[in-house]
Amino acid sequence: MSKADRTKQFIIEKTASIFNTKGYAGTSINDLIEATGLTKGSIYGNFENKDEVALAAFDYNFERLINYIRGIMDTRNSSIEKMLVYPETYRNFLTNSILISGCPITNTSTEADDTHPLLRARVENAYVFWEETLMNHINNGIENGEINAGINKKEFVSVFMSILQGGILQAKATRKMASLNSSMNFLERYILSIKM
Repeated sequence: MSKADRTKQFIIEKTASIFNTKGYAGTSINDLIEATGLTKGSIYGNFENKDEVALAAFDYNFERLINYIRGIMDTRNSSIEKMLVYPETYRNFLTNSILISGCPITNTSTEADDTHPLLRARVENAYVFWEETLMNHINNGIENGEINAGINKKEFVSVFMSILQGGILQAKATRKMASLNSSMNFLERYILSIKM
């Protein structure tokens, strides 16, 4: 890795949680300077503009989340057990080092839906990836005789994602874990309901 690549990576790693916490609009160049200890010229010498830093920060946050969840899933045997990793992980998002500043998909989607087309496109791709991942778990579970073949897969995935995202939004807004725990309890029952 070249010195320029190392500097870019350093900027991304130091600013990723700030963008995830404060959002694109709420993150200033001064936040980036303070987080990195670099000058404005150094930051913009490595990135064209704030948009480019924000996009790289989203990609970094999303990749960290995927790798974290995938790492836990790799220790599970069945498709049901793999899907149960989601409520297990998000139930503790306020204390989880990967999620403590929030889910990058949820945080970014609420801000970028109408205001930042490039970030919105990143979020849309993240949702597509998540939908495909859940669909693969369901298909594998059906093939293994673990999941009811009569399941409405598209509906299940949509409701699954809505329960998870809604529970996170409510918990973030209220800072009360009771609503999140209720949502995650329901999601666990919902996942178990498709089991053969």
